[in-house]
Amino acid sequence: MNLRPTGIKANRQAMEMTVTWTDGHTSIYPFSLLRAACPCAQCRGGHENMKSEPDAEVFNVMLEDSPATRLVNIVSTGAYGVTLVWEDYHDYGIYNWHYLRALCPCPACRKAAATAKQQTSRS
Repeated sequence: MNLRPTGIKANRQAMEMTVTWTDGHTSIYPFSLLRAACPCAQCRGGHENMKSEPDAEVFNVMLEDSPATRLVNIVSTGAYGVTLVWEDYHDYGIYNWHYLRALCPCPACRKAAATAKQQTSRS
Protein backbone atom coordinates (compact mmCIF):
# COMPACT_ATOMS: atom_id res chain seq x y z
CA MET A 1 0.00 0.00 0.00
CA ASN A 2 1.30 3.43 -0.92
CA LEU A 3 0.54 5.47 2.20
CA ARG A 4 0.13 9.18 1.82
CA PRO A 5 -1.08 11.86 4.19
CA THR A 6 -4.63 13.14 3.88
CA GLY A 7 -3.87 15.99 6.25
CA ILE A 8 -0.94 17.61 8.05
CA LYS A 9 -1.35 20.13 10.87
CA ALA A 10 1.13 21.81 13.17
CA ASN A 11 0.13 22.78 16.69
CA ARG A 12 2.86 25.18 17.72
CA GLN A 13 1.48 25.62 21.23
CA ALA A 14 1.56 21.85 21.91
CA MET A 15 4.78 21.59 19.85
CA GLU A 16 3.53 18.68 17.75
CA MET A 17 2.62 17.87 14.19
CA THR A 18 -0.34 15.64 13.38
CA VAL A 19 -0.54 13.62 10.18
CA THR A 20 -3.58 11.65 9.10
CA TRP A 21 -2.89 8.87 6.60
CA THR A 22 -4.83 7.22 3.78
CA ASP A 23 -5.22 4.06 5.90
CA GLY A 24 -7.00 6.08 8.61
CA HIS A 25 -4.06 6.10 11.03
CA THR A 26 -3.19 9.34 12.83
CA SER A 27 0.42 10.05 13.78
CA ILE A 28 1.31 12.70 16.34
CA TYR A 29 4.95 13.79 16.21
CA PRO A 30 6.55 15.94 18.92
CA PHE A 31 8.62 18.65 17.28
CA SER A 32 11.67 17.46 19.23
CA LEU A 33 11.34 13.99 17.65
CA LEU A 34 11.03 15.46 14.16
CA ARG A 35 14.14 17.54 14.68
CA ALA A 36 16.12 14.69 16.28
CA ALA A 37 15.21 12.52 13.29
CA CYS A 38 15.99 15.11 10.63
CA PRO A 39 16.91 13.05 7.57
CA CYS A 40 19.35 15.54 6.01
CA ALA A 41 22.98 14.63 5.39
CA GLN A 42 24.19 17.28 7.83
CA CYS A 43 22.14 15.86 10.73
CA ARG A 44 22.87 12.22 9.81
CA GLY A 45 26.62 12.84 9.66
CA GLY A 46 27.06 12.54 5.91
CA HIS A 47 25.36 10.91 2.94
CA GLU A 48 26.71 7.47 3.86
CA ASN A 49 24.62 7.55 7.08
CA MET A 50 21.31 8.44 5.43
CA LYS A 51 18.75 5.63 5.56
CA SER A 52 15.17 5.08 4.46
CA GLU A 53 14.21 4.27 8.07
CA PRO A 54 14.83 6.51 11.08
CA ASP A 55 17.50 5.43 13.55
CA ALA A 56 15.92 3.79 16.61
CA GLU A 57 17.94 6.10 18.89
CA VAL A 58 15.91 9.16 17.83
CA PHE A 59 12.99 7.92 19.90
CA ASN A 60 15.10 8.32 23.04
CA VAL A 61 16.50 11.78 22.28
CA MET A 62 14.94 14.57 24.31
CA LEU A 63 15.68 17.99 22.87
CA GLU A 64 14.91 21.07 24.93
CA ASP A 65 12.68 23.86 23.69
CA SER A 66 14.93 26.03 21.55
CA PRO A 67 14.91 27.59 18.08
CA ALA A 68 16.03 24.17 16.79
CA THR A 69 12.76 22.57 17.96
CA ARG A 70 10.33 25.35 17.05
CA LEU A 71 8.64 24.64 13.75
CA VAL A 72 8.10 27.67 11.54
CA ASN A 73 6.68 26.10 8.38
CA ILE A 74 5.83 22.87 6.60
CA VAL A 75 6.68 23.02 2.90
CA SER A 76 5.41 20.50 0.38
CA THR A 77 8.25 18.81 -1.49
CA GLY A 78 6.78 17.44 -4.69
CA ALA A 79 4.22 14.68 -4.21
CA TYR A 80 6.52 12.61 -2.01
CA GLY A 81 7.22 14.50 1.19
CA VAL A 82 7.61 17.69 3.17
CA THR A 83 10.46 19.90 4.28
CA LEU A 84 10.24 21.27 7.80
CA VAL A 85 11.52 24.78 8.41
CA TRP A 86 12.80 25.40 11.94
CA GLU A 87 13.20 28.69 13.79
CA ASP A 88 17.01 28.28 13.68
CA TYR A 89 16.66 28.38 9.83
CA HIS A 90 17.44 24.68 9.38
CA ASP A 91 15.41 23.41 6.41
CA TYR A 92 17.55 20.75 4.73
CA GLY A 93 15.72 17.53 5.56
CA ILE A 94 13.08 16.09 3.25
CA TYR A 95 10.74 13.86 5.20
CA ASN A 96 9.36 11.56 2.51
CA TRP A 97 6.10 9.77 3.24
CA HIS A 98 7.75 6.41 3.95
CA TYR A 99 10.26 7.94 6.39
CA LEU A 100 7.61 10.04 8.10
CA ARG A 101 5.31 7.06 8.62
CA ALA A 102 8.23 4.95 9.88
CA LEU A 103 8.88 7.75 12.38
CA CYS A 104 5.39 7.48 13.92
CA PRO A 105 5.95 7.29 17.68
CA CYS A 106 2.68 5.57 18.60
CA PRO A 107 2.96 2.23 20.42
CA ALA A 108 1.38 0.25 17.56
CA CYS A 109 3.82 1.62 14.97
CA ARG A 110 6.83 1.17 17.28
CA LYS A 111 5.80 -2.46 17.89
CA ALA A 112 5.33 -3.09 14.15
CA ALA A 113 8.76 -1.57 13.43
CA ALA A 114 10.42 -3.76 16.07
CA THR A 115 8.72 -6.86 14.69
CA ALA A 116 9.79 -6.02 11.13
CA LYS A 117 13.36 -5.46 12.30
CA GLN A 118 13.41 -8.84 14.07
CA GLN A 119 12.10 -10.60 10.97
CA THR A 120 14.71 -8.88 8.80
CA SER A 121 17.54 -9.85 11.13
CA ARG A 122 16.43 -13.51 11.06
CA SER A 123 16.52 -13.65 7.27
